[in-house]
Amino acid sequence: MEIAGRRIGAGHPAFIIAEISANHGQDYEQAARLVRLAKECGADAVKLQTYTADTLTIKSDQPWFQIGAGTLWAGRQLHELYGEAYTPWEWQPRLKALADQIGILLFSTPFDATAVDFLEAMEVPAHKIASFELVDLPLVRRVAATGKPVIMSTGMASLAEIHDAVTAFREAGGRQLALLKCTSAYPSPPEEMNLRTIPHLGEAFGVPAGLSDHTLGYAVPVAAVALGACIVEKHFTESRAVPGPDSAFSLEPAELKAMVDAIRVTERALGSVSYTVTEKEGASRIFRRSLFVVADVRAGELFTAQNLRSIRPGFGLPVKQLPEVLGRRAARDIVRGTPLSWDLIV
Repeated sequence: MEIAGRRIGAGHPAFIIAEISANHGQDYEQAARLVRLAKECGADAVKLQTYTADTLTIKSDQPWFQIGAGTLWAGRQLHELYGEAYTPWEWQPRLKALADQIGILLFSTPFDATAVDFLEAMEVPAHKIASFELVDLPLVRRVAATGKPVIMSTGMASLAEIHDAVTAFREAGGRQLALLKCTSAYPSPPEEMNLRTIPHLGEAFGVPAGLSDHTLGYAVPVAAVALGACIVEKHFTESRAVPGPDSAFSLEPAELKAMVDAIRVTERALGSVSYTVTEKEGASRIFRRSLFVVADVRAGELFTAQNLRSIRPGFGLPVKQLPEVLGRRAARDIVRGTPLSWDLIV
C-alpha cells in the first residue's frame, strides 16, 4: 500500500506511527509539541483519535457504563473517561497544517461517520480503524468508501471477525489495507503478544501486516520488525510523569527515538539470504587457521605432527590438506614459522 507517496510493505522500511491519543492533556500547545517531537524522533506519521464522549457512549450511572477491574481505568465512568481523553476537533486541522509544514504525515482514527466526514474535509492521507471498532462493519464500509488507504487494528478479534471486516472493506470499494496485530490490554504483557501472528495475518489476507503495541518499552516492536512487521504504532507522550489515560504505556521522546533507531538498525541487519563473504569479512579471512611449519625441517625430512601444525594466520595451505601432506617430504630446508605451500613438498 502507499500513503502520501510512502510505500508500505515487504522490502520497504517499516512505517512508524506515533499515537498521541490522550497524551495532549487537553492542551493544544502540548499536542503541537508532540507533533514536533514525533518528527524529531524519526516517526513517519503522527496519529490522532477523532471522537467525542457523546459519539462513543452516553452519560449514565448504570453499572455497565462503569469500567470494571483489571484495567488502568477501573472504577471510572466511560463518558467521563472519553471526555478527558478526546482530542478537540477544532485542534485537528491546525495540527494537520503543522504536520504538513514540518514534513510528517498526520491522520486519525474516526469512530463514527461524522468523524469520517470531518477527517475527509481535512484531507487526511489515510484512516485508521481501532481494534474496538473492527466489528462496526458500517463504519468499516464508510471508511472504505473514501478510497483512502486504511490501517486496521485487530485486537480482541477472531480470525472470522477479521475476515468479516476485510470482506466488508473490499466489498465497499476499499483497495489499500493493512492489518495490525494488537493485544488490547493496557499495558500488554509481552507473553500475550504472539508476534508470530504477524506474518500469518499478512499471508491470510494478502495485505501488509504490522503491530499496534501497548507493551512497556520498545523491545517488542523491534522483534516484530524482525518477523516482518511493515507498520509499527506506538503511543507517545512527552513525559509519563504527567498523568493521563494513556501515559503509563506510552513512550517518551528519547525512547521513541531509540525505538526508531533500533528498528532501522534491525532492517539493515535483516538483509537477504546470503552466503557470500562481505567486504569487511574478507579482511578477516587471513586470520583463519592454515598449515605452518612449526619446527626447522631439513630437505627430504618427513612432515609430521611435530613439525607441521594447523595454526593461525591463514597464509599456508588449507587445513583440509593436512592428511594429504603428513608423511610426505620437504623439498628443501624450511625454517620454523614458514607457511606451507605445495612447492615445499615432494
